[in-house]
Amino acid sequence: MSEQEAAAAPARKAAAGKAAGGTGTAKAVKAAGKAPAAKRATAAKKAPTGKAPAKKATPAKKATEAKAASAKKTSAKKAAPVKAPAKAPAKAASKKAAAAKASGSKPESQAARAKRAARINSALAEVYYYAHPELDFENPFGLLVATVLSAQTTDLRVNQTTPALFAAYPTPEDMAAADPEALEELIRPTGFFRSKAKSLLGLSAALRDDHGGEVPGSVDELVKLPGVGRKTAFVVLGNAFGVPGLTVDTHFGRLVRRWKLTEQTDAVKVEQEIDDLLPESEWTMFSHRTIFHGRRVCHSRKPACGACPIAELCPSYGEGETDPEKAKKLLKYEMGGQPGQRLKPPADYPGRPAPPLPSRAPATGSDSTPDADSVTGAAR
Repeated sequence: MSEQEAAAAPARKAAAGKAAGGTGTAKAVKAAGKAPAAKRATAAKKAPTGKAPAKKATPAKKATEAKAASAKKTSAKKAAPVKAPAKAPAKAASKKAAAAKASGSKPESQAARAKRAARINSALAEVYYYAHPELDFENPFGLLVATVLSAQTTDLRVNQTTPALFAAYPTPEDMAAADPEALEELIRPTGFFRSKAKSLLGLSAALRDDHGGEVPGSVDELVKLPGVGRKTAFVVLGNAFGVPGLTVDTHFGRLVRRWKLTEQTDAVKVEQEIDDLLPESEWTMFSHRTIFHGRRVCHSRKPACGACPIAELCPSYGEGETDPEKAKKLLKYEMGGQPGQRLKPPADYPGRPAPPLPSRAPATGSDSTPDADSVTGAAR
């Protein structure tokens, strides 16, 4: 460096210090004043003010605050007034109207239902032209006894049992005087033999003592006999005396409901509603035709819809087997090529007579049963 440059160096350094905002001793002064400034800042921080400095929330504190907020929100929700439930719609005037409203159709008129019932009855008459009571009998007393025995068993088993029974006790007087144990043994194959024997002894005594040994020809008198109700009474009246009446058994009630002719389940109410749909002259035969159809085709659990001769008239078609070949295998009695239930069927019966009782081995049975009309059995 030349002497001139060496001489000018201090001047340049001083100018640089001035431009930086201080003299050459500015750094020293700044360094010296730094400590007091830090103390002043600390003092100012410690000095009380109008507002406390915000503290940094810890994770635990945040969780506590969130929990408290949630509890407060839940409490507020519980305290809020409960909204009143919507007012329930008024009940339909009848079950029929409610069902019709749900399906979007109008209730069927009485006249339309009667017309359908007539069509079904006419179609059944063509198919079951040979319909008849399926209990063997030769007189009103024989039919009365057979009907009482048919509770909770089949007509076939009754028909296989009554020949020996009537051979031993052909009249009410004879049966009223029977030894209870001997009578029980004869009717054992029908089941519930003790209770049934009690009914037979009671009704036979009543016929002997109150009716001159004859079966009365009115509903009011018949239902007074032990073990006899409206169903049994109408079986006897319709088939032994020619007095029209509906036999509302399990099959009959099930089918008229499937055909939508009634929604009733009580036997008396079913009887009343169907009575209003058909002429009185058709009541007895409509019962036989309907029961025949229920036993042979329109079964309870698996109807043979695909082989039903009146399928086009049935509003419940499709509830059972619709394949024709499979449905054909479900047919029973003469419709399925099997023997019927009567050992002595009418002359126009197209099937085979039922065989007699194969053996007299004791059948299982109970010692008590409801009366013949308060049960739902396979017989009637």
